Amino acid sequence: MTPNPTPLVELKILDPRLRDWGLPAYQTSMAAALDLFACIDAELTLDPGAPAQLIPSGIALHMADAHLAALVLPRSGLGHRKGLVLGNAVGLIDADYTDQLLVSAWNRNPPGGPAIVIQPGERIAQLLFVPVVRPQLAEVAAFSRPSQRQGGFGSTGSGVEG
Repeated sequence: MTPNPTPLVELKILDPRLRDWGLPAYQTSMAAALDLFACIDAELTLDPGAPAQLIPSGIALHMADAHLAALVLPRSGLGHRKGLVLGNAVGLIDADYTDQLLVSAWNRNPPGGPAIVIQPGERIAQLLFVPVVRPQLAEVAAFSRPSQRQGGFGSTGSGVEG
């Protein structure tokens, strides 16, 4: 089955300021992900080493397709230049989730390093839609096909066995 490259996803605007800041959109014709905005009422300071903060995106989605999901990813420049990363590394949005998307933001700078200040309307993360494969699982006593790979966590070529 080939996934539909342009599936319909319903978008609900929960914060009307997005109409001024810009609705989620691809920033270039070849962009893979949509930018998400910080829908906060005042600037938010993330201190280094402090717990991650949930930041509202101002949108909700309904994909309604078991073969579609969305990933909330950090924006590369913010992570590299300022130290802003996602508190959960990657956020997974299931096709049946319809509440507001929240971004878990965390300042990865070391203690004593710079704080990160997020402004209302700032683009803080990106949303990538991905196809989902939902295989049927079959319990077996032994695998039906051989594999030369065993072990894990760096076991290929490092001399470390699982």
